[in-house]
Amino acid sequence: MKNISKVAVLGGGGRTGKFLVDQLLNEGFSLKLLLRNPQNFEIQNSKIEIIQGDALDFESIQLLLKDCQDVVSTIGQRKDEPLVASTVTKHVLKAMKEHGINRYVLLAGLNIDTPFDKKSPKTIMATDWMKANFPIIQEDRQKAYDLLVQSDSNWTLVRVPFIEFNDNSSEIAVNLEDCLGDKISAFDIARFMVKEITESNYSCKSPFISAF
Repeated sequence: MKNISKVAVLGGGGRTGKFLVDQLLNEGFSLKLLLRNPQNFEIQNSKIEIIQGDALDFESIQLLLKDCQDVVSTIGQRKDEPLVASTVTKHVLKAMKEHGINRYVLLAGLNIDTPFDKKSPKTIMATDWMKANFPIIQEDRQKAYDLLVQSDSNWTLVRVPFIEFNDNSSEIAVNLEDCLGDKISAFDIARFMVKEITESNYSCKSPFISAF
């Protein structure tokens, strides 16, 4: 395990993000969280430092990443709000370079396409549904992936199917070409992301993960 004293967390106030925060704390990490509404955040721990701000604001991202060694994100698109995926990715990559941070682990849906995919008909159907129903959001998320590929950072984009928001844990199926399962628990997503922060088993790759 590499030496990490503090992790910057984006999306920590969200449904999946709270599982990630819990697991990071259980592993002994100190955390910096960027929250728009800190008063609504319920996890209390002396190892958490909260920065109030918006991920769409570059100065907020700069402040968040200061003194951190890694960045993790479960930030998602909110309904009827400005697009976040590509803008936040651009901000994070720029701030990482300024602060000398190399590792970035983030969450995405299975609808992101990469040149290495061999998606099954079921995964293609889910991807096409997203493209047909949310074309602008889909395009923005795909642009975020392109920004990662063009960067020189050590990133991992974790792609997941339907998320169950519970503490259930099972063996995780990991595949670089296709999503092998239909669902995964938020607990297992967090477990995989925390492990990936420290071990970098999928550097500059976009693994699909799902429950067996």
